[in-house]
Amino acid sequence: MSGSLWLPPGARPDTFPTIPKQRTTPSWAGPDPVDELAARLDDFVAAAVHPDEIAALLESDGLSDDQIRERYGVKNSFALAEELYERVPRRHPEPEAPPHDPWRASLLTCLLRGVVFALPGFAYVLAAAAPLPLLAGALTGWTWNQALAHRAYTWLGLGDERAAKRSLLRGAPTGVVLGTLVAWLASGTPDRSVAFAAGQSLYLGASTILLVRARERALLLALLPMATGAVVALFCGVPEVARLVLLLAPLTAVAILALLEVMPRGNADKGRGAVFNVRLPPRGRDQPQRTRSRKTTMGPPLSSSVPYALFGLATGTLVLHAALADTLTALILTLSMGPAEYLLHRLRSASTTALRSSTTPTAFRRAATRTLLHSLTTYLLTLLTLALTTGISPTPLLLLGTVLWTALLLQSFGAILSTTAICSVAALAQTFAPLTALTVYATTATPQAALACALLGKATAHR
Repeated sequence: MSGSLWLPPGARPDTFPTIPKQRTTPSWAGPDPVDELAARLDDFVAAAVHPDEIAALLESDGLSDDQIRERYGVKNSFALAEELYERVPRRHPEPEAPPHDPWRASLLTCLLRGVVFALPGFAYVLAAAAPLPLLAGALTGWTWNQALAHRAYTWLGLGDERAAKRSLLRGAPTGVVLGTLVAWLASGTPDRSVAFAAGQSLYLGASTILLVRARERALLLALLPMATGAVVALFCGVPEVARLVLLLAPLTAVAILALLEVMPRGNADKGRGAVFNVRLPPRGRDQPQRTRSRKTTMGPPLSSSVPYALFGLATGTLVLHAALADTLTALILTLSMGPAEYLLHRLRSASTTALRSSTTPTAFRRAATRTLLHSLTTYLLTLLTLALTTGISPTPLLLLGTVLWTALLLQSFGAILSTTAICSVAALAQTFAPLTALTVYATTATPQAALACALLGKATAHR
C-alpha cells in the first residue's frame, strides 16, 4: 500500500522508525494461518515468478475475499498472494524426471497438416465450377467449423471425449447444410457449382473431425489420388467421368473415415481425452481441494465458440482476398500453416521452460520476448524463402503472414476477442474501404504484434 505521510516542517522521513505491516490476526490466536497456508503451498509459491500466479491459484480454489479476510486477516486474494510471495523464498528445484510438456509437437506432423490444408485446392482444378458459390460456401464452412473445432477441443480439455465426439457428430452435418444453402443463394440456381459447393461443405466438416481427432495421415492418403489427378489434368486432358470419380472417391473416403471416428463405441470413450492449455499444476496432497463449478459439469456454453467463428470468417476473408489477387500467395500461406503451427508449439514450450528457470518477472519477460521474436522471424524467413523460390512479391506475403501468425498466437493464449476484433476490422476494410492490401496488412500486424508482446510478458498467461 503506497501513499504519503504528513510530516511537520523540517522533519525527515528517515528519522522515523519503520512501521510494521498491520494484520488483524492477534498474536495470541495461535499459529499464523498465513504461515500454515504457505507451508501447504510451498512448492507452488516458491516456483511462482509473480504474485499474480499465486492469486490465480487461490481464486481457482474458490477462496472469496470475505473468506480471506476472515481466515488470514488481509483484504483480498492479491494481498494474500503478496504475503505468501514475500514469506516463501524463491527456488526452482529441478524435477527428478523431465517435466511433462503439453506443447511438445512433431515437426513432421505439423508439416503434414500444412500439406493437408493445401491439397483440397487441387479439387478446384478438376471441378471448373463458378467461383462465387464456392467462395460463399467456403467462407461459411470456415466460419462454422472453426467454432465446431473450438467446442470439440474444449470438451477434450475437460476430459470428456464422448461429448467431443457427440458435438462433432451433430455439428458437422449442420455445417454441410449451411454451406450448401449459402452457395445455393449465391448462385441463384441449383447448378453444377452448387453441387460442388455441397461436396466442399461435406469435405470441410469431415476433415474438421479428422484433424481434431489427429488423423492427418488418413486424411492425406484419402486426398492423394485427387491431387495426383489434378496435377495430370494441368498438363493433359482428363475425361469428364474420370474427373467426377477423382472428386467423389476421396470425398466418400474422407466422409466414411470421419463417421467412423465419431461413432459411439460403448465404454471405450470413458475417461479418455487430451488436456489442453493447463495453466495450474495438478492438485496434490498439500494443496487445497478445488471446487468443481457447475458450468464445468454442464459443459462449455455455445456462446464461447462465437468469437472463434468470427475469427474464422475474418481470417478466411483476408486469405480469399489474397487468393483473388494471386493464387500462388494463398497457396504458400496455406502450406506455411504447418510450420506456423510448429513454431507456435515451440514458443509455448519454451515459455513453459522459462517459467521454471526465471527467478524474476523481468527475467521472464525478457526470455518470453526473445522467444516470440525468434519464432516470428523464423516463420517470416520461411515465407521469404518460398517467395524467392516461386518468384512472387514477398512484401504482401510477409505482411499477411505476420497478421495470420500473430492472430493464431493470440488465439492460443485466449485473447480471442482482441484478435477477432482486429482481424474483423481488417477484413471489412479490405472488402469495403478504398485501401490497398499492404495498408490493411500493416495496420493489422502492428497492433497484434504489440498485443502479443504485452501478453506474453505476463507469467500468468502461460500457466
